Amino acid sequence: MRDVHYIALIHKDPESGYGVSFPDVPGIVAVADTMDEAISEAAAVLAFAFEDWPGEQPRPRTLEALRQDLDFRQHAADAVVAVIRPSAEYYQAAE
Repeated sequence: MRDVHYIALIHKDPESGYGVSFPDVPGIVAVADTMDEAISEAAAVLAFAFEDWPGEQPRPRTLEALRQDLDFRQHAADAVVAVIRPSAEYYQAAE
C-alpha cells in the first residue's frame, strides 16, 4: 500500500454516531460511536477497501485542491476535516 493520506470529512448528528466519508474515495464510509473510534475505523476501512480495489487506487487531492471544489466546501462546512492514512494495523486490530 502506498504511503499516502486521504482527506476525510467527519460528521456528527446529535442523535447518532460519527460518520466519516472521503471526497476522493466515493462510496467508502466509516461509522463509530466516538471521534477516536471514527478515525481508527476510517483508517481500517480504507485499508480494507484498497486490498481488492479494482485498478489503480484513487489519487488523493491536497486540502488546497479540495477547497477549490464547491461540493467539498459545502460538505465540509459542518464537518471536522481529518487526514487519514490507510492502515492495515487498524484493520487487523478490528478482526
